[in-house]
Order: sequence, then structure tokens, then C-alpha cells
Amino acid sequence: MQGESTDKRVVIAKFSAPYGVKGWVKIYSYTDPIENVFTYTPWQVNHGGQWKALKLESFKPHGKGLIAKLAGVDTPEDVRAFVGAEISVFASQMPNLDDGEYYWSQLENLLVYTESGVLLGRVDHLIETGSNDVLVVKATQDSIDDAERLIPYLPDQVITKIDLESGELRVNWDPEF
Repeated sequence: MQGESTDKRVVIAKFSAPYGVKGWVKIYSYTDPIENVFTYTPWQVNHGGQWKALKLESFKPHGKGLIAKLAGVDTPEDVRAFVGAEISVFASQMPNLDDGEYYWSQLENLLVYTESGVLLGRVDHLIETGSNDVLVVKATQDSIDDAERLIPYLPDQVITKIDLESGELRVNWDPEF
């Protein structure tokens, strides 16, 4: 694993609410499937301006979601200190993907250009719609206009090129949309 100074953190979940009276916490996972959140350890959380590694004592599915018990977090009051905090891991902890596959975190902040070189903006985040993921592209100072665009993440149809090295993404997209 790379050192903390060079290894980017990737948000994989967040703490949502206390569960019960013994220090369990509800987890909102961004992984797919949601249970994969428990395969990445240790979790890192920015707590009081300091990065802190958290150790999982136990975890399990609960209804449609997940709950976890953290070491040293034993009461609902202890849990409340973490509610709303994002859970991160180092990028080096993530499995390698096949060629042409990307983590959402790799696509965020890429500049988005049309095939003809028109700057549409920067990928702010992605949303899952069921049929396909969607890039939320927000305007930048140098983009063609101030519009926010929702661009379907359809490789080889709409997304024509992703260049992580240059920080750019090319799309087959009409700037009027």
C-alpha cells in the first residue's frame, strides 16, 4: 500500500444513524453490491479534522441496508459523533479493473469536451438511474456556458474517450443539450 501522502482516498460509504443501544451504526454504502463495503479495511474517517483509521468489530445486513459495530464505539452517543461522516479507503486498496472500466471517483473532476473540442464543464458526480449511470457535468469558468448537463454514461455511444492522464473525457454530445 502506498503512503498516505501519495495515495488518494476514495469515499465508499457514510455513517447514517445510530442503531440500537450497543454502539451499532447504520451504513449507507456506495459499493455495488452494498456488502462489498466491508471488504475494504481499514476504513478511514475524517473525525475532528484528523484522519483516523477505524476497525470493524462486526457487521451484518439489516433490512435493505447494513449495520456495523466499530471497535471502541459502544453507545449511541459514541455513534452520533460519526453520523454523516464519509467512510474512505485508500485507492490502492481498491481492486484493479479491466481495461475500459473505471471507478466513479476516477471520472469525477474530469473536464468534459465534445468531439469537436467544445468544453462543456467538469464531472461533478455521477448518479445511478437504473438503466445507466449519468454524469453530472457542471460549468467551469472556461466552459461554453453556465449550464449543468446530465450526460448518460454510455461508453462507445456517448462517451468516446476517457484520458485519466490528461484529466479529460470526450463525448458525442450536442452542446445545446
